[in-house]
Amino acid sequence: MKYTFRLWAFVALLILFLPASAQRRNSRYNDYIKQYSELAIDQMNRYKIPASITLAQGLLESGAGQSVLARKSNNHFGIKCHNTWRGRKVYHDDDARGECFRAYRKVEDSYEDHSKFLRQGARYAFLFKLKITDYKGWAKGLKKAGYATDPSYANRLITIIEDYELYKYDTKGMSKREARRWEKELKKKPWLANPHQVYLANGLAYVVARDGDTFRLLGGEFDISWKKLVDYNDLHKEYTIEAGDIIYLKKKNKKAQKPYTVHIVRDGESMHSIAQKYGIRLKNLYKMNRKDVEEYVPEVGDRLRLR
Repeated sequence: MKYTFRLWAFVALLILFLPASAQRRNSRYNDYIKQYSELAIDQMNRYKIPASITLAQGLLESGAGQSVLARKSNNHFGIKCHNTWRGRKVYHDDDARGECFRAYRKVEDSYEDHSKFLRQGARYAFLFKLKITDYKGWAKGLKKAGYATDPSYANRLITIIEDYELYKYDTKGMSKREARRWEKELKKKPWLANPHQVYLANGLAYVVARDGDTFRLLGGEFDISWKKLVDYNDLHKEYTIEAGDIIYLKKKNKKAQKPYTVHIVRDGESMHSIAQKYGIRLKNLYKMNRKDVEEYVPEVGDRLRLR
């Protein structure tokens, strides 16, 4: 099966990523979602597979409907023939040359067969014990069950779901009682509807804050004491988190990782922002540079040691 990959860039010199809210969404993906979201919801209502998962797999496996397999054979999920298939067949190079893939008369048939493929497959049975809103569990479960050989398959599905907010379709098939229960759960745990993407830089896990984030909310989402988050990020409990802030989920390093050895101060930077950029504990940044915490204010052009 074929895959796509998304890179998210932020600050130069550390790790480059751009917030999802600022991304320019792929118009083909948007068109695909608009065209097939109702079909995915219908399949969810009938087979209990999250619509977000169906749409994400369809987008990923078919290249938003543009792959040769999708255009010529209406196969949107990269499902191979296997021994049980009695329908039309086509042959494409994939993990090996000339592999057999299922071909369908129309796209709707592909969606229906995908649902049955998962529902009737013994190796996927454990997935149907998950909540319909647990798209992360489904994505990881599909990889675990061997749907795809790509080691990053689960992360790619999750990325698509979160970038295009596909999780919102998963509540369409709920009963009124289930919807009320979900709404109550969201009030207690608002991050369930749109969890933060976790990034890794300098061996440290961190998230990029969004509007409305607080230490208590982030602590609840990641099961970390909010007081520890304050400490990890060299802040004080009264600090108001702003969108775009880097919030580390574990204690920062005593020095920057190679190859970052020196930083030239730029306009608008502070010792704290520099410490956050490189994942260094603030007190260590002062200590390495023999600067007084109470008196030193970095000026444009100052050279600061990072190691």
